[in-house]
Amino acid sequence: MQHRIIVLGAGYTGAIAAGRLAKRLHREDVAITLVNAEPDFVERVRMHQLAVGQDLKPRPFSEMFAGTGVELKLAKVTGVDVDRKTVAVIDATGAEELEYDTLVYALGSGWNARGVPGTAEHAHEIASRPGALRLRERLARLEAGRTVTVVGGGLTGLEAATEIAEARPDLDVALAARGGLGDWLSPKGRGHLRKVFDKLGITVHEHAAVTGVEADRVTTADGKAIPAAVTVWTTGFAVHPIAKATALEVTGAGQIVVDGTMRSVSHPDVYAVGDAAYAMGPGNKPLRMSCASGTPVAWQAADAIAARLTGGKLPNMPIRYFNQCISLGRKEGVIQYVTADDRTVRAALTGRLAAVYKELVCKGAAWGVANPTLGMPTRRRRVARERSTAGSAVKALA
Repeated sequence: MQHRIIVLGAGYTGAIAAGRLAKRLHREDVAITLVNAEPDFVERVRMHQLAVGQDLKPRPFSEMFAGTGVELKLAKVTGVDVDRKTVAVIDATGAEELEYDTLVYALGSGWNARGVPGTAEHAHEIASRPGALRLRERLARLEAGRTVTVVGGGLTGLEAATEIAEARPDLDVALAARGGLGDWLSPKGRGHLRKVFDKLGITVHEHAAVTGVEADRVTTADGKAIPAAVTVWTTGFAVHPIAKATALEVTGAGQIVVDGTMRSVSHPDVYAVGDAAYAMGPGNKPLRMSCASGTPVAWQAADAIAARLTGGKLPNMPIRYFNQCISLGRKEGVIQYVTADDRTVRAALTGRLAAVYKELVCKGAAWGVANPTLGMPTRRRRVARERSTAGSAVKALA
């Protein structure tokens, strides 16, 4: 009898977890099903590039998981019942219910409109491929001299504004930030950021909290109107709502509360990885939603599941930060070095070398999805078995 592992979502964390599990466990002992709505991997960290017309390398899951034993099910997840241990999905043939013994929840996050009026009707998002493609089509039709306003001064906003300004120098690009421009960066990082923004002709509206979005403008808390033929909304992420509708212990934002092995504190047969997980990092601070957090927690979860199934040693890999990588178009960048708990230090890498560094990080993240063991031993381990009068059966260790 095979132990049934279902992984929900094939972003960076879900795909890495599924592949790593397949390489750590015998396929005779486990059945690993990866549920995802799309047939190929989406490099989410490159959506701003897709939005300005750049073509990204196709990465079909059929090729990435060929010969691994991972079964890809193309379907949309519509619900999870953690008491009955079932997942409700819908695909081209209709609705279906899947049963699991261990669940890896990696449905991630999407854009966060934050309840601002007009955002859903008038703003574009680049947290998903459909959103990036819609923006791509809109920008392609946009006449020279029109204004594109990016709302949000975080990493995604900085990357979107500079990518659009570099690709379309005929447009007027603006950024509206709640705080100061790159105010969390070191002096060197902030200085270079302003230099690049000035060179690209990007207008910066600092300390501008956007409270409304209209078809041709955004308005701020102090009543200011900022022109916007196109509004790009990048003010953070909201997790997928399915977990909040279950009996799992979740935060107010809907993240699943997990322990150090990414195991749900309320339901031990459920693991959460990536943006869906509320996991603590160095300094007892929650890990931020990012690819930098997602990859190591996916390793942690997969290794913990494998250890519990085989009777092996639980992983104890410290999860820490090293830097924040920001691309500023294709030729510039900032690599801001940080402490283990993500606090900025003085050191920063800037310019062309930083752009190359960021590109290598993006390529490395995609490579890690297809190579989930990253040099770790690939020897498969047998699932622990228990003899009984009824014969041999797979037993998941607590």
